[in-house]
Amino acid sequence: MRIDAHQHFWAVARGDYGWLTPDLDVIYRDFTPDDLAPMLKDAGIEGTLLVQAAPTVAETEYMLSLADETSFIKGVVGWVDFEASDAATQIAALDAHPALVGLRPMIQDIADQQWMLGDALTPAFTELIARGLTFDALTLPQHLGPLRNLLARHPDMKVVIDHGSKPLIRDAILEGWAADMAALASETNAWCKLSGLVTEAASDWTVDDLRPYVDHLLNTFGPSRLIWGSDWPVCTLASSFERWLETTDLLLSQLSSSERDAVMGDNAARAYNLRD
Repeated sequence: MRIDAHQHFWAVARGDYGWLTPDLDVIYRDFTPDDLAPMLKDAGIEGTLLVQAAPTVAETEYMLSLADETSFIKGVVGWVDFEASDAATQIAALDAHPALVGLRPMIQDIADQQWMLGDALTPAFTELIARGLTFDALTLPQHLGPLRNLLARHPDMKVVIDHGSKPLIRDAILEGWAADMAALASETNAWCKLSGLVTEAASDWTVDDLRPYVDHLLNTFGPSRLIWGSDWPVCTLASSFERWLETTDLLLSQLSSSERDAVMGDNAARAYNLRD
């Protein structure tokens, strides 16, 4: 099964997408399953992973309701307040829904780079691990050191690093990010999403702008731990769904068919225990 392991839906009137402002005019509108379905069909993609876009439990419940109505949504990565005193109870309640497969705090928007190491978060991580849920790490390059420390503290936690941790592609900077990602690949069992890279590149990006970063991820995490995602509709700020898919085909052209199948779906199914 080919899987888009990172996509979003939202209804602007819900009002909890603080980052979604009118200046983002291309994506400042509602996006629903009916918008994505034709693109998935054309691409031969049978399932998706729907990922949170607002730091509220209400949005997670909204996504779970969409999963009830939409056969191609194979799993939902939601949100809870990891610092809340009842975080474990919130996780247990959400996990009662069979579509919930993971949780994602919006680390990139938190000023404290060490936030994920706070003692108050331990009960949430413990509950997540006990329930076999996956932790989506929405990090920037400066968070990779703390993330390594977090995974040393919780080696049994299933972790997927979103968007390659958003390397500085538009500035052509590999240093720092490359070393930290290599360390995470060698020291932990984390997976990494091959997604969200086009919006980190310059507006006139080419395949060759992305290639050094994708090659580094292939050389470190390998095709058995990379997971493809479109990041639709956010990707449309820099690329169409179709162009990113075509770009991925070029960037993965050196892989065997079984390795491409792993990146394009099999790894997501393993990382998130996705439903049929």
